[in-house]
Amino acid sequence: MLKLAEAERVEVLILVDNVTDNLSSTPLFVENEWPRLWSRGMRALSGRCLCCAAHGLSCAITVRRGERAQTLLFDTGPDDTVFERNVERLGFDMGRVEGIVLSHGHWDHCGAMLRALQMIRQRNGGRNVPTYMHPEMYRTRATKAADGSFRLFEDVPSAQQLTQHGAEVLHSTEPQLVLDDGFFVSGEIPRVTAFETGLPGQHRMTLDGSGWEPDPLIMDERFVAVAVKGKGLVVLTACSHAGVVNVLTHAQACFPAVPLYAVMGGFHLSGTNERVIPDTVQAMRRFKLSVIAAAHCTGWRAVGALAGAFGEAVVPSAVGKTYRF
Repeated sequence: MLKLAEAERVEVLILVDNVTDNLSSTPLFVENEWPRLWSRGMRALSGRCLCCAAHGLSCAITVRRGERAQTLLFDTGPDDTVFERNVERLGFDMGRVEGIVLSHGHWDHCGAMLRALQMIRQRNGGRNVPTYMHPEMYRTRATKAADGSFRLFEDVPSAQQLTQHGAEVLHSTEPQLVLDDGFFVSGEIPRVTAFETGLPGQHRMTLDGSGWEPDPLIMDERFVAVAVKGKGLVVLTACSHAGVVNVLTHAQACFPAVPLYAVMGGFHLSGTNERVIPDTVQAMRRFKLSVIAAAHCTGWRAVGALAGAFGEAVVPSAVGKTYRF
């Protein structure tokens, strides 16, 4: 069994998310975008200073043990422009990033991968960046519309492209500990619930390139987890195509002696998956989570249902927010 090193403190900075929200109140362990900008010298609120929301997700996860701080970049959002703008506005030092994890092979999570690698290497002295990929992430994907047509997704950058931009590409389908055992990157997530059936209409190109095959389960999806001293496991799930209950169930099984403390990320309870909101909320009760930071593809109906069930534990994500555990 893998032994995840315990962090004294963990910080999660939301670099890209679907939502911007600087007016809603937050608990003390969460800082909104605007206070960060004021502390960096913003003199007047202006669109020239603010981050940009976009359909996608990216966050920088920093674990601190003693004097040592290590940062992992989890996804990069949909495109270079949004990612670079938000990194600059927030004053995040890309040179701190010691590794990148791509959660799964969808465009809204990988669009700025190549630019992110360039930005890291411009600040780290040109060192290559460990980049953790599932080997099936590169498959061409599309969603099948009601009329039977296929709507193509932009491909994930190839392993060759990543390498050319300074990545040390590390493929695995198995769970692994990275960066001095401070971060857990899951393997393929077991599907054990009856109601979490993936993404309806999702297809991928066959290996011989002759056509499309159904791919609702998106088995290349993985989550990241860190352990916080005195609290427990913080689970980061970028899209939860596996189902957030399956994600949490697997995280609990991987670390049975560590309580689940928080789950952050996209729960994919919007669109056709709105039908499973009641089942999801009911099933999440058993995890006794202290923090539920819904993001990206969760959807407002699901956020409302979660808030109704779990109250102040629900602290919705937004671009520019910083969570400190």
